[in-house]
Amino acid sequence: MAEKQQKSDRRAVADKMRKQQRRGEKRRNVAIVGVCLLIAILIVGAAAFQPVSQWWNLRQYEDASVADIGAPADVCADVETKPAEGNQQHVPQGTPLTYPDSPPAFGRHWENWDGFDRKFYSESDRPELGMLVHNLEHGFTILWYDETVADDSQQMEEIRAISEKFEGSEDLRNKFKAVPWTSEDGDPFPGDAHVAMTRWSAGNNPQAVEDGIIEEGAQTGVWQYCSEPSGAALDAFMTEFPYTDSPEPNAV
Repeated sequence: MAEKQQKSDRRAVADKMRKQQRRGEKRRNVAIVGVCLLIAILIVGAAAFQPVSQWWNLRQYEDASVADIGAPADVCADVETKPAEGNQQHVPQGTPLTYPDSPPAFGRHWENWDGFDRKFYSESDRPELGMLVHNLEHGFTILWYDETVADDSQQMEEIRAISEKFEGSEDLRNKFKAVPWTSEDGDPFPGDAHVAMTRWSAGNNPQAVEDGIIEEGAQTGVWQYCSEPSGAALDAFMTEFPYTDSPEPNAV
């Protein structure tokens, strides 16, 4: 009788231990699921934070003109020009190309170009130089920013705000792109410049003619270097060298 009672007691203890184990496993499973959900929420939240934060920060520029964004125009040096070549010199996509200038304003280029819709690019999604030079041939103004600017959140915010002023794909006056220039692309910008604006002019450049740099009607590369982003300088630059002053102004 005593032996039977002992077996019953051992069974009761074992059942109790199994129940406790099942409850422990259930709690662990619930905890694991909770942690997984928390991680998922954090990942989604982190992915959403940057665009939401950028949208919030850019609200201050909604009513500002391009000329009101960034530093004053005097952070930029005088416009530079040189004779351009490479018009209609198309090479297959993927052909390795190098350019003597940092950044390029003209030259041989890929047969394809980047679309009109995108205005702002980071290092991770920027088109290749061969495509961008083709965009220059089509009358785009390109604002290039170097790695120093890329590491400055305030200056990047200003460049994003400037880029938003050129949104749309209907008005050809919005032929603009802001893109990074990296050490892999070529030499640094000269002096203390960290921003450069370039155009491929079809020859509407009377100052270059007067200075004896080019003959009247000759195509030119145009540069303006700045120590930081300046919407005022960009506005003046694009007014002096509009998209119509390009080898292929109506191409998009």
